[in-house]
Amino acid sequence: MRKKREEPAVLGDILNVVAGRLKRVDIRLIDHVRVIWDNTVDEALRDRCHPLFIKDGVLVVEVPSGAFAQRITQDGPRILVAFESLGTDAPRSIRPVIAS
Repeated sequence: MRKKREEPAVLGDILNVVAGRLKRVDIRLIDHVRVIWDNTVDEALRDRCHPLFIKDGVLVVEVPSGAFAQRITQDGPRILVAFESLGTDAPRSIRPVIAS
């Protein structure tokens, strides 16, 4: 188990982490991604799993547990078909990440 830091984080360090994650990410797409996600996945996934962004052709989805990650992986091909409407911005794969 990771220990939480006792001291507050330096804002510049946090911004550097965020900026690093946003490289090659079109944040304008997220609204479209969320609409497609909500219309594609079933209620259990919609309520617990959240698309974060598309980066380098990978849809990154935050999940609460390994069981949900497995479900996202299994449903991946069907989910990706729904994203084809994004054209060249459509993801080619899905990567679930467990929320910390």
